Amino acid sequence: MLITFDIQNLIDAAFSEDVLTGDPTTDVLIPPDLMGSAALVTRDHGVLAGIDVATASFERFDPSLRTKALMTDGSGVCPGDRLAQVRGRVASILKAERTAVNFLQHLSGIASETRRYVDAVSGLRAKIVDTRKTTPGLRRLEKYAVTMGGGYNHRQNLADGILIKDNHVEALALQGLGIGEVVKRAQAGASHTIKVEIEVDTIAQLEEVLDAGADLVLLDNMPPEQMKEAVKITNGKAVLEASGGITLETVRAIAETGVDIISVGALTHSAPAMNVGLDMVIDR
Repeated sequence: MLITFDIQNLIDAAFSEDVLTGDPTTDVLIPPDLMGSAALVTRDHGVLAGIDVATASFERFDPSLRTKALMTDGSGVCPGDRLAQVRGRVASILKAERTAVNFLQHLSGIASETRRYVDAVSGLRAKIVDTRKTTPGLRRLEKYAVTMGGGYNHRQNLADGILIKDNHVEALALQGLGIGEVVKRAQAGASHTIKVEIEVDTIAQLEEVLDAGADLVLLDNMPPEQMKEAVKITNGKAVLEASGGITLETVRAIAETGVDIISVGALTHSAPAMNVGLDMVIDR
């Protein structure tokens, strides 16, 4: 992953909250000239993501540290796998450890959770995509981790497309607009490069927005049987996205309805972190 200026700022912010005022434990115990090496090691099965952010964290904290990634993002990992190594001042390695590991275990957790969803719908047409339910400030990294797990990105931000949610529809209902009219208003005001997607929760709404020419339709919290009916009615006239409360236990049945996209907020807001540790080797 390219470590751009915005990611460097994220790394700096992480260090500011962890070591801004020092580390008395390391300072009183570890000689400043003590040299050594360490390895980032996974304790879990999963999918790696964020290795370049982790190694960049060490080098950002102390430019004299030398790092080397031993595995690439998107790789499957097993307990005991060495992911990267770092060499230099032991004190610097210890001070940077938590920040580097935090990035790596969080992003690898997202990639691993995404892979579980992707595997669950294997052989079916539906794509697993993320949402904007991301940690503030970490969206770019978290959405990158989703792609490392085999998933796809929905909108990066509000500017990426028109997605008309229920609150938009309810707000415009105060002006007397029906859901089909909302679609037409959006199309009339949108750039020719932007597609219009709208959320529905009934078959009647679906039929109305299809007649209005919606490009994509989000089926919100529909049960699988209703989704099957929606797929049949749509018959390719719009891209269908399933969303709302989808879990690993239900995602296969939803994919079997024939929808095109399944969006899962849990990929980024609820993925468990991968267990990653740092093993020290002191020079003798």
